[in-house]
Amino acid sequence: MSIPSLASARKPWFARLPVVSHLRMSSGLQRGMLIAGLVLSVLFIVSALFAPLIAPFDFAQSSDMSGDFPRQSAPDDKFIWGTTVTGYDVFSRTMYGARTAIWVIIAAVLMSLFIGVLLGLISGYLGGWFDRIMVVLADAIYAFPSLLLAIVMSIVISQGQSSLWGGIMAAAISITVVFIPQYFRVVRAEVMRLKAEPFVESAQVIGSSPWRVMFTHLLRNATRTLPLIFTLNATEALLTLAGLGFLGFGIEPTAASEWGFDLNRAMSDATSGIWWTGLFPGLAIVLTVMGLTLVGESMNDLNDPRLRRFSRKKAQRITQAGVTR
Repeated sequence: MSIPSLASARKPWFARLPVVSHLRMSSGLQRGMLIAGLVLSVLFIVSALFAPLIAPFDFAQSSDMSGDFPRQSAPDDKFIWGTTVTGYDVFSRTMYGARTAIWVIIAAVLMSLFIGVLLGLISGYLGGWFDRIMVVLADAIYAFPSLLLAIVMSIVISQGQSSLWGGIMAAAISITVVFIPQYFRVVRAEVMRLKAEPFVESAQVIGSSPWRVMFTHLLRNATRTLPLIFTLNATEALLTLAGLGFLGFGIEPTAASEWGFDLNRAMSDATSGIWWTGLFPGLAIVLTVMGLTLVGESMNDLNDPRLRRFSRKKAQRITQAGVTR
Protein backbone atom coordinates (compact mmCIF):
# COMPACT_ATOMS: atom_id res chain seq x y z
CA MET A 1 0.00 0.00 0.00
CA SER A 2 1.41 3.36 -0.97
CA ILE A 3 2.03 6.13 1.46
CA PRO A 4 -0.65 8.85 1.11
CA SER A 5 0.53 12.28 0.12
CA LEU A 6 0.31 15.23 2.47
CA ALA A 7 -2.26 16.93 0.23
CA SER A 8 -4.64 13.96 0.42
CA ALA A 9 -4.04 13.47 4.14
CA ARG A 10 -4.82 17.08 4.96
CA LYS A 11 -8.42 17.55 6.00
CA PRO A 12 -10.60 20.29 4.50
CA TRP A 13 -10.96 23.52 6.48
CA PHE A 14 -14.48 22.82 7.74
CA ALA A 15 -13.36 19.44 9.15
CA ARG A 16 -10.81 21.28 11.34
CA LEU A 17 -13.38 23.58 12.97
CA PRO A 18 -13.63 23.09 16.76
CA VAL A 19 -17.02 21.39 17.04
CA VAL A 20 -16.81 19.51 13.71
CA SER A 21 -13.38 18.08 14.45
CA HIS A 22 -14.48 16.96 17.91
CA LEU A 23 -17.57 15.30 16.45
CA ARG A 24 -15.43 13.37 13.97
CA MET A 25 -13.05 12.03 16.61
CA SER A 26 -15.76 11.17 19.16
CA SER A 27 -17.43 7.80 19.61
CA GLY A 28 -19.77 5.98 21.97
CA LEU A 29 -20.98 7.88 25.02
CA GLN A 30 -18.80 10.90 24.26
CA ARG A 31 -20.39 11.27 20.83
CA GLY A 32 -23.87 10.88 22.32
CA MET A 33 -23.18 13.61 24.89
CA LEU A 34 -21.75 15.93 22.24
CA ILE A 35 -24.67 15.37 19.86
CA ALA A 36 -27.21 15.89 22.66
CA GLY A 37 -25.50 19.13 23.65
CA LEU A 38 -25.38 20.31 20.05
CA VAL A 39 -29.09 19.57 19.54
CA LEU A 40 -30.07 21.54 22.66
CA SER A 41 -27.74 24.40 21.75
CA VAL A 42 -29.06 24.57 18.18
CA LEU A 43 -32.64 24.64 19.48
CA PHE A 44 -31.69 27.56 21.72
CA ILE A 45 -30.04 29.46 18.84
CA VAL A 46 -32.94 28.78 16.46
CA SER A 47 -35.45 29.97 19.05
CA ALA A 48 -33.46 33.17 19.52
CA LEU A 49 -33.01 33.90 15.83
CA PHE A 50 -36.54 33.06 14.68
CA ALA A 51 -38.57 34.02 17.76
CA PRO A 52 -40.83 36.45 15.83
CA LEU A 53 -41.66 33.68 13.34
CA ILE A 54 -42.11 30.89 15.90
CA ALA A 55 -44.05 32.78 18.58
CA PRO A 56 -47.74 33.37 17.78
CA PHE A 57 -47.84 36.61 19.79
CA ASP A 58 -45.47 39.37 20.89
CA PHE A 59 -43.73 38.93 24.25
CA ALA A 60 -45.77 41.78 25.83
CA GLN A 61 -49.04 41.19 23.95
CA SER A 62 -52.07 40.61 26.15
CA SER A 63 -54.91 41.06 23.65
CA ASP A 64 -55.83 40.56 20.01
CA MET A 65 -58.81 41.16 17.71
CA SER A 66 -60.99 38.88 19.84
CA GLY A 67 -60.30 40.83 23.04
CA ASP A 68 -58.06 40.53 26.10
CA PHE A 69 -56.24 37.28 26.75
CA PRO A 70 -57.46 35.26 29.75
CA ARG A 71 -55.24 35.41 32.81
CA GLN A 72 -53.58 32.26 34.15
CA SER A 73 -55.32 30.22 31.50
CA ALA A 74 -54.32 26.55 31.30
CA PRO A 75 -52.69 25.27 28.08
CA ASP A 76 -55.20 24.91 25.24
CA ASP A 77 -55.35 25.12 21.45
CA LYS A 78 -54.76 28.89 21.32
CA PHE A 79 -52.27 29.19 24.17
CA ILE A 80 -50.33 25.93 23.98
CA TRP A 81 -48.32 26.68 27.14
CA GLY A 82 -50.99 28.74 28.90
CA THR A 83 -50.94 32.39 29.97
CA THR A 84 -49.46 34.32 32.89
CA VAL A 85 -51.13 36.36 35.62
CA THR A 86 -50.84 39.44 33.40
CA GLY A 87 -52.31 37.67 30.37
CA TYR A 88 -49.07 37.11 28.44
CA ASP A 89 -48.65 33.98 26.34
CA VAL A 90 -46.09 31.71 28.06
CA PHE A 91 -44.90 30.12 24.81
CA SER A 92 -44.26 33.48 23.15
CA ARG A 93 -42.39 34.87 26.17
CA THR A 94 -40.24 31.72 26.38
CA MET A 95 -39.26 32.00 22.70
CA TYR A 96 -38.43 35.70 23.00
CA GLY A 97 -36.52 34.99 26.22
CA ALA A 98 -34.00 33.01 24.19
CA ARG A 99 -33.28 36.15 22.16
CA THR A 100 -32.54 38.19 25.30
CA ALA A 101 -30.31 35.43 26.66
CA ILE A 102 -28.24 35.09 23.51
CA TRP A 103 -27.64 38.86 23.36
CA VAL A 104 -26.22 38.78 26.90
CA ILE A 105 -24.04 35.75 26.10
CA ILE A 106 -22.63 37.36 22.95
CA ALA A 107 -21.99 40.75 24.58
CA ALA A 108 -20.44 39.37 27.78
CA VAL A 109 -18.28 36.62 26.32
CA LEU A 110 -17.00 38.67 23.39
CA MET A 111 -16.00 41.60 25.59
CA SER A 112 -14.25 39.38 28.13
CA LEU A 113 -12.64 37.34 25.34
CA PHE A 114 -11.20 40.41 23.61
CA ILE A 115 -9.89 42.09 26.77
CA GLY A 116 -8.65 38.89 28.42
CA VAL A 117 -6.77 37.65 25.35
CA LEU A 118 -5.16 41.06 24.77
CA LEU A 119 -3.99 41.37 28.36
CA GLY A 120 -2.80 37.76 28.43
CA LEU A 121 -0.70 38.25 25.29
CA ILE A 122 0.95 41.42 26.55
CA SER A 123 1.48 40.17 30.10
CA GLY A 124 2.84 36.77 29.11
CA TYR A 125 5.19 38.11 26.44
CA LEU A 126 6.56 41.21 28.17
CA GLY A 127 6.61 39.91 31.77
CA GLY A 128 8.21 42.17 34.36
CA TRP A 129 6.28 44.54 36.60
CA PHE A 130 3.28 44.67 34.27
CA ASP A 131 2.88 40.89 34.48
CA ARG A 132 3.09 40.89 38.27
CA ILE A 133 0.45 43.62 38.57
CA MET A 134 -1.93 41.84 36.17
CA VAL A 135 -1.60 38.53 38.03
CA VAL A 136 -2.43 40.22 41.35
CA LEU A 137 -5.45 41.96 39.80
CA ALA A 138 -6.66 38.71 38.24
CA ASP A 139 -6.48 36.95 41.61
CA ALA A 140 -8.35 39.81 43.28
CA ILE A 141 -11.19 39.80 40.74
CA TYR A 142 -11.88 36.13 41.48
CA ALA A 143 -13.24 37.27 44.86
CA PHE A 144 -16.12 39.17 43.22
CA PRO A 145 -19.30 37.06 42.79
CA SER A 146 -20.71 37.67 39.31
CA LEU A 147 -24.33 37.90 40.51
CA LEU A 148 -23.56 40.46 43.23
CA LEU A 149 -21.56 42.53 40.77
CA ALA A 150 -24.41 42.26 38.27
CA ILE A 151 -26.86 43.66 40.83
CA VAL A 152 -24.56 46.60 41.54
CA MET A 153 -24.10 47.31 37.83
CA SER A 154 -27.86 47.08 37.25
CA ILE A 155 -28.47 49.70 39.93
CA VAL A 156 -25.70 51.96 38.60
CA ILE A 157 -26.76 51.70 34.95
CA SER A 158 -30.54 51.74 35.22
CA GLN A 159 -31.47 52.14 38.91
CA GLY A 160 -32.60 48.52 39.06
CA GLN A 161 -35.37 48.90 36.47
CA SER A 162 -33.74 47.99 33.21
CA SER A 163 -34.69 48.61 29.64
CA LEU A 164 -33.69 45.96 27.12
CA TRP A 165 -30.17 47.27 26.48
CA GLY A 166 -29.76 48.50 30.05
CA GLY A 167 -30.41 45.01 31.39
CA ILE A 168 -28.20 43.40 28.78
CA MET A 169 -25.30 45.76 29.48
CA ALA A 170 -25.69 45.44 33.26
CA ALA A 171 -25.36 41.67 33.04
CA ALA A 172 -22.74 41.77 30.28
CA ILE A 173 -20.40 44.22 32.01
CA SER A 174 -20.48 42.37 35.32
CA ILE A 175 -19.87 39.02 33.62
CA THR A 176 -17.08 40.55 31.54
CA VAL A 177 -15.21 41.73 34.64
CA VAL A 178 -15.44 38.27 36.23
CA PHE A 179 -14.53 36.33 33.08
CA ILE A 180 -11.50 38.40 32.02
CA PRO A 181 -9.13 36.63 34.50
CA GLN A 182 -10.05 33.23 33.05
CA TYR A 183 -9.06 34.17 29.50
CA PHE A 184 -6.10 36.14 30.83
CA ARG A 185 -4.64 33.21 32.75
CA VAL A 186 -5.10 30.67 29.93
CA VAL A 187 -3.53 32.90 27.27
CA ARG A 188 -0.75 34.11 29.57
CA ALA A 189 0.28 30.54 30.44
CA GLU A 190 0.35 29.53 26.77
CA VAL A 191 2.31 32.61 25.74
CA MET A 192 4.92 32.05 28.44
CA ARG A 193 5.36 28.49 27.20
CA LEU A 194 5.44 29.41 23.50
CA LYS A 195 7.75 32.41 23.66
CA ALA A 196 10.71 30.09 24.29
CA GLU A 197 9.96 28.05 21.15
CA PRO A 198 12.37 28.28 18.17
CA PHE A 199 9.83 29.90 15.82
CA VAL A 200 9.39 32.82 18.23
CA GLU A 201 13.14 33.21 18.73
CA SER A 202 13.62 33.16 14.95
CA ALA A 203 11.08 35.96 14.54
CA GLN A 204 12.91 38.00 17.18
CA VAL A 205 16.29 37.42 15.51
CA ILE A 206 15.10 38.75 12.14
CA GLY A 207 13.93 41.95 13.83
CA SER A 208 10.16 41.46 14.21
CA SER A 209 8.56 43.91 16.62
CA PRO A 210 6.98 42.61 19.84
CA TRP A 211 3.50 43.42 18.52
CA ARG A 212 4.15 41.45 15.33
CA VAL A 213 5.43 38.48 17.31
CA MET A 214 2.43 38.54 19.65
CA PHE A 215 -0.31 38.92 17.05
CA THR A 216 1.27 36.97 14.19
CA HIS A 217 3.09 34.08 15.86
CA LEU A 218 1.68 33.69 19.36
CA LEU A 219 -2.01 34.58 19.09
CA ARG A 220 -3.05 31.64 16.90
CA ASN A 221 -1.16 29.07 18.96
CA ALA A 222 -2.18 30.43 22.37
CA THR A 223 -5.95 30.49 21.80
CA ARG A 224 -6.70 26.89 20.84
CA THR A 225 -8.44 26.04 24.12
CA LEU A 226 -10.65 29.14 24.19
CA PRO A 227 -13.71 27.48 22.55
CA LEU A 228 -13.95 25.26 25.62
CA ILE A 229 -13.95 28.24 27.99
CA PHE A 230 -16.44 30.03 25.72
CA THR A 231 -19.11 27.34 26.10
CA LEU A 232 -18.72 27.13 29.87
CA ASN A 233 -18.77 30.91 30.30
CA ALA A 234 -21.91 31.13 28.15
CA THR A 235 -23.78 29.06 30.73
CA GLU A 236 -22.54 31.32 33.54
CA ALA A 237 -23.72 34.38 31.63
CA LEU A 238 -27.16 32.85 31.15
CA LEU A 239 -27.48 31.94 34.83
CA THR A 240 -26.36 35.42 35.90
CA LEU A 241 -29.01 37.03 33.71
CA ALA A 242 -31.66 34.67 35.08
CA GLY A 243 -30.56 35.42 38.64
CA LEU A 244 -30.87 39.16 38.02
CA GLY A 245 -34.39 38.75 36.68
CA PHE A 246 -35.42 36.41 39.49
CA LEU A 247 -34.25 38.89 42.14
CA GLY A 248 -36.10 41.76 40.46
CA PHE A 249 -33.06 43.58 39.04
CA GLY A 250 -33.51 42.41 35.47
CA ILE A 251 -35.35 43.70 32.44
CA GLU A 252 -38.85 45.07 32.67
CA PRO A 253 -41.47 42.70 31.17
CA THR A 254 -42.69 45.32 28.71
CA ALA A 255 -39.13 45.96 27.42
CA ALA A 256 -38.14 42.35 26.73
CA SER A 257 -38.88 38.80 27.76
CA GLU A 258 -36.53 37.27 30.31
CA TRP A 259 -36.75 33.79 31.83
CA GLY A 260 -35.60 34.74 35.34
CA PHE A 261 -38.27 37.44 35.67
CA ASP A 262 -40.97 35.01 34.52
CA LEU A 263 -39.83 32.51 37.15
CA ASN A 264 -40.07 35.22 39.81
CA ARG A 265 -43.68 35.98 38.87
CA ALA A 266 -44.50 32.27 38.73
CA MET A 267 -43.58 31.64 42.40
CA SER A 268 -46.95 32.80 43.66
CA ASP A 269 -48.70 30.78 40.95
CA ALA A 270 -47.11 27.53 42.12
CA THR A 271 -48.87 27.67 45.49
CA SER A 272 -52.21 27.85 43.66
CA GLY A 273 -51.52 24.83 41.47
CA ILE A 274 -50.72 26.92 38.37
CA TRP A 275 -47.68 25.02 37.15
CA TRP A 276 -47.34 26.15 33.55
CA THR A 277 -46.17 29.72 34.19
CA GLY A 278 -42.96 28.53 35.86
CA LEU A 279 -42.39 25.12 34.28
CA PHE A 280 -41.56 26.21 30.75
CA PRO A 281 -39.21 29.15 31.52
CA GLY A 282 -37.46 26.93 34.05
CA LEU A 283 -37.09 24.12 31.52
CA ALA A 284 -35.70 26.61 29.00
CA ILE A 285 -32.95 27.62 31.46
CA VAL A 286 -32.14 24.03 32.44
CA LEU A 287 -32.04 22.63 28.91
CA THR A 288 -30.00 25.53 27.52
CA VAL A 289 -27.43 25.33 30.32
CA MET A 290 -27.34 21.54 29.96
CA GLY A 291 -26.78 21.77 26.20
CA LEU A 292 -23.94 24.29 26.43
CA THR A 293 -22.34 22.38 29.31
CA LEU A 294 -22.46 19.07 27.43
CA VAL A 295 -20.77 20.66 24.42
CA GLY A 296 -18.04 22.22 26.56
CA GLU A 297 -17.37 19.12 28.66
CA SER A 298 -17.34 16.85 25.62
CA MET A 299 -14.85 19.10 23.83
CA ASN A 300 -12.69 19.17 26.96
CA ASP A 301 -12.66 15.37 27.20
CA LEU A 302 -11.85 14.95 23.51
CA ASN A 303 -8.98 17.43 23.73
CA ASP A 304 -7.40 15.41 26.55
CA PRO A 305 -5.85 12.15 25.24
CA ARG A 306 -6.24 10.60 28.68
CA LEU A 307 -10.03 11.09 28.61
CA ARG A 308 -10.61 10.48 24.90
CA ARG A 309 -12.31 7.20 24.02
CA PHE A 310 -12.03 5.58 20.62
CA SER A 311 -14.30 2.94 19.20
CA ARG A 312 -12.70 -0.39 18.33
CA LYS A 313 -13.03 0.17 14.57
CA LYS A 314 -11.59 3.69 14.78
CA ALA A 315 -8.67 2.45 16.87
CA GLN A 316 -7.95 -0.25 14.29
CA ARG A 317 -7.98 2.33 11.47
CA ILE A 318 -5.56 4.58 13.39
CA THR A 319 -3.26 1.62 14.08
CA GLN A 320 -3.30 0.51 10.45
CA ALA A 321 -2.60 4.05 9.24
CA GLY A 322 0.37 4.31 11.59
CA VAL A 323 1.80 0.97 10.45
CA THR A 324 1.34 1.87 6.78
CA ARG A 325 3.23 5.15 7.17
